Amino acid sequence: MTRLEPTRTEQAAAPALAASVSVPERLGYRVKRVLLGPPLVSTQLHEEKLSKKTALGVLSSDCISSSAYGTEEMLIILLGVFGLAGFHILAPMTAVILVILTLMTMSYREVVMVYTRAGGSYVVCRENFGYKTAQMAAVALLIDYIVTVAVQAAAGVAAITSAVHSLLPYKLELTLVVVGLLAFANLRGLREAGKTFAIPTYFFFGAVSTVIMVGLVREIFGELPHYEINRIGQLPVQDKGFEIMSSLGLFYLLKAFANGGSSLTGLEAISDGVSAFKNPPGPNARRTLGIMSAMLAFLVVGVGWLSMQTHAAPFAEGSPTVISQVARAALGDSVIGHAAFIIVQIATALILFTGANTPFTGFPFLASFVAEDSFLPRQLTRRGHRLAFSNGIFVLTLMSMLLLLVGRANVDKLIPFYALGVFTGFTLAGFGMAKYHTLHKNPGWQRKWWINAAGGVLSLAVVIITAVVKFNEGAWLVLVLGPIMWFTLMRLNQQYREEARALTLVTNALGKGAALPNYPRHVILVMVDRLDLAVVRALRYAGSLRPTDLRAVHISLDSDRTAELERSWIERGLGDRVPLEVVECPDRRLIRAVAETALTAVIGERAEVTVLLPRRTFKRVSQRILHDRTADRIAGAMAKLPHVSATIVPFDTVLNEAQEQELERQRAQVKQRLAQSTQPGSADRLEPVTAESEPGSEPDEVPAEPDEHGVLPIAGVRWKQRVTIEGRIKIVQVGTTAGKSLEAQVFDSTGGMRLLFFGRTRIPGIEPGSMVRVTGTVGEYKGHLALANPRYELLPSDTKAR
Repeated sequence: MTRLEPTRTEQAAAPALAASVSVPERLGYRVKRVLLGPPLVSTQLHEEKLSKKTALGVLSSDCISSSAYGTEEMLIILLGVFGLAGFHILAPMTAVILVILTLMTMSYREVVMVYTRAGGSYVVCRENFGYKTAQMAAVALLIDYIVTVAVQAAAGVAAITSAVHSLLPYKLELTLVVVGLLAFANLRGLREAGKTFAIPTYFFFGAVSTVIMVGLVREIFGELPHYEINRIGQLPVQDKGFEIMSSLGLFYLLKAFANGGSSLTGLEAISDGVSAFKNPPGPNARRTLGIMSAMLAFLVVGVGWLSMQTHAAPFAEGSPTVISQVARAALGDSVIGHAAFIIVQIATALILFTGANTPFTGFPFLASFVAEDSFLPRQLTRRGHRLAFSNGIFVLTLMSMLLLLVGRANVDKLIPFYALGVFTGFTLAGFGMAKYHTLHKNPGWQRKWWINAAGGVLSLAVVIITAVVKFNEGAWLVLVLGPIMWFTLMRLNQQYREEARALTLVTNALGKGAALPNYPRHVILVMVDRLDLAVVRALRYAGSLRPTDLRAVHISLDSDRTAELERSWIERGLGDRVPLEVVECPDRRLIRAVAETALTAVIGERAEVTVLLPRRTFKRVSQRILHDRTADRIAGAMAKLPHVSATIVPFDTVLNEAQEQELERQRAQVKQRLAQSTQPGSADRLEPVTAESEPGSEPDEVPAEPDEHGVLPIAGVRWKQRVTIEGRIKIVQVGTTAGKSLEAQVFDSTGGMRLLFFGRTRIPGIEPGSMVRVTGTVGEYKGHLALANPRYELLPSDTKAR
């Protein structure tokens, strides 16, 4: 007689989980990979802690490099109004700048001691004045970062054209290329940390210090040359006959002073990066800030004194620069002197380009902070292909290039945009710290209050002076754009708050005990980004389809957000009826992770798969631009997979009064309606391993021998065998239809295996991305090998899976 069904012992052994599922790459991703390189995984995201010496070089490039153009900006006004007397006025004006530098340094020394997180004046304002005032600081800092890229890049190109005059006609094109290269480098994941980025700062300081010392020695011996007045291409040196104390004389003095304020740009960089310091971060940042200010003061005084002695004057095209003329005069025209001059120009260009690179870290981070507070589009919070905030980099690049086109890459035309943003940040930080001291009254708070309050008042005076004297030269644009940007941030925040109210999940929207329908060979995956009414609607719709298996799937892009979702899922009783499956996505390729999850269900469970995508819909364009079309892109990708379909479940967030009343009525009936659903089919059961269990057949290949730790590759384990395996957790499922439990899927290079922990819904460390070593007896669950309640050991995240 012919047997049609094999016995259990003749069946093939239960297989391990597939290590990965191949999904064809999109053309756009292939191009991105060629340009930017392979993606960085989230475990590679870490902040390098810096020593004081390294931090000084990394964080002070923006500030120190301002000495390359600060003196020149003052001379542009002084020489054109007061003639040669402008060189003598330069000394007391520089002294005033140094007084402000000293007071701002003392003020920020208090900031870094209190606020040791990144954020600078934005965090100070947010913590002391609230979110609305903090957005004033955000606007000022964002403008400052944009102008910094433009000014530093233009000044760096000016240093190059000062050495190679034939490139002067192409300075705009060169500057745009520099900004583009910096953007490209940062999109590839260039990190502003480490000794490499500290080299330009020390190189420039050493080179210019050498120029100052050589110039001082040559002046002592009477060998320091003087430039002729009114050279070809030079800005005219003329005395317009204004008395210094006359109204017009004071106006031009204040105008020169406003230009000189550019020497203080970048002073806040250390407060923005204080979290990058080694412990203790506050005291280390405080000392570094003092050293940086002393270095800046020395360079500003030295360059100013030599320019006065040599009569180095600005040129109409911005090249040669004053600092390059000072270097040429001090170093001489000999072969050695010319070689030294080229070195100085290289050092100047390097530090200016490094300073231009600083905002490519600061701007995206600040934008992400503001976006997390719901004042900017949330797309700015997402890290890209190489762990950089790519959207923020794109915005910064486009805005800085636009500014360069408007100003024709002329540093003098860009300075008015610079001082207003910088000193507005100084003002808010000073007043914010003054309020902090008033509220907390720590030891010595009165002295600190006077320091910060005086810094705030002085900075506010500089803002007012700059706004008045530079109004016609571009300051008006900042005065117009600043309030517009602030109101825009307020409006975006209001829009997000209205959406949050519309999507708020009622605590008891889903009552415990509600049944979920069942339909053979049909798996439904409900994609969950956050828990709100849009997700509730998708779950209700999924239940009406009566699937064999219904799971909620969350692609983990942010561990904190994932943990919050898991807690909410369990607290609201959803885990008892709908398991939440958390899928690791270290490279943040959301669409591919969804495709792999769906295709794995098709292959592993031999079922038709429906992916339900909750989508919040918005009627107005002003609402839609705040959200991307991720659901549409996922649906498009699902259409290319066999046995996989996608359904977008829309949820309208625009609620009028009548709709809100109807929603309240529906919320009251949700529990009753869901209770009428039927229970899904029986859950798969982990088959216990006992002495009476029938053995499975031997696998096709002999399992590999365990290593020195007794670890076997997952593909080599056998049913009923007691094994130790090691790998990375890719998926964690919170709550199952079998009851209160936690399921994790661990993978090595050969395959994967389920881990089941009964009686627990959360275990610290058992989360996507964790490396574990587990020991237990192999059983079977859902047609695959599994370990029930195994012993486990968490391994370092950088451990390589076998």
